[in-house]
Amino acid sequence: MSGPTREHVDWPFFGAEHRGTADKLDAFAASGVLATVDHHDVDKACRSLVKALGDAGLLGIATGDAGSKPIDSRSVCLARETLAWHDGLADFAFAMQGLGTGAIGLSGSDELKAAVLPKVTSGDWVSAFALSEKEAGSDVAAMACAARADGDSYVLDGEKTWISNGGIADVYTVFARTGEAPGTRGISAFVVFADDPGFSISERIEVIAPHPLATIRFDNCRIPASRRLGAPGEGFKIAMRTLDIFRASVAAASLGFARRALDEGLAHAKSRKMFGATLGDLQLTQAALGDMATGIDAAALLTYRAAWRRDVQQLPTTKEAAMAKMTATETAQSVIDRAVQLFGGRGVRSGEVTEKLYREIRALRIYEGATEVQKLIVARELMKGV
Repeated sequence: MSGPTREHVDWPFFGAEHRGTADKLDAFAASGVLATVDHHDVDKACRSLVKALGDAGLLGIATGDAGSKPIDSRSVCLARETLAWHDGLADFAFAMQGLGTGAIGLSGSDELKAAVLPKVTSGDWVSAFALSEKEAGSDVAAMACAARADGDSYVLDGEKTWISNGGIADVYTVFARTGEAPGTRGISAFVVFADDPGFSISERIEVIAPHPLATIRFDNCRIPASRRLGAPGEGFKIAMRTLDIFRASVAAASLGFARRALDEGLAHAKSRKMFGATLGDLQLTQAALGDMATGIDAAALLTYRAAWRRDVQQLPTTKEAAMAKMTATETAQSVIDRAVQLFGGRGVRSGEVTEKLYREIRALRIYEGATEVQKLIVARELMKGV
């Protein structure tokens, strides 16, 4: 299979520049670079993929060309959908370069942007976004990791966990309690480098779809006050602005996984001999394929509606992005499950495409706001208009 369908790139959500981006992504995938990466060493694979994406000029999509222009959500979504279709770790490597530095592009000083964004965009540095804690996942207000002002510095103490790229990142965007007000109004954002004294990796975390993940620790970690992003107490707003940019892209990655599952299932249904015909000749199979294709298109419309609303209308997309993420991730889980069922026993064999997709999709229903949280976000936004 050469790559995902491009029929939807002709939808009115996109312009000629997006079709050019899609062509560039397809050329990168066709170059064979992804096939040369050894996924058995996940840390090394992730760094190799980041560098390859940087060398191909694709990481500028995720960083707004090193902060020189606004990030285009539709381009980010197209990139994630394409990369996820080919390789889940490549999608992860791309997305984290944007998520890990999005707050720097939004609220960092010119000096900080110049020091970090070009290196991340080139693929020379790996970035990370450190928000979650053991007792503060969906409930960000429960954050305990703290930063206290001390002269022209801040001193950080505490832990962050479930940090993607933890253990291999060169630069971390870290959110810590600074106490200006109760709850989320007392959180600030900072940039921490991996070689800062007092920073360490306290645990590496293994998950069903392997990627670099860790618990990170701060013990009297002193950083210059110039590495604070925005004003004191603005950390939560900065985090939410960053997530608003990239939340729709999680939906897009789900689309990539779902499209690959449908393509694999369709090809198998056409070729698998059964009961004197093919699997695809059975009406139950056709019904399953019809459901899969319709669900994917519905999720894609929600995804690119959210991205278009942000890019073109320049309107808040909190509700729309939540709808897209919730629908696309849940739909992709269902589509992939049906593809596994179509393959029968082969579908769960280790190393099969469907088996990999089954493991890849599960985390997307949780990270950057679980499905249950997305429902609450949608309802909250609806209530604002009542």
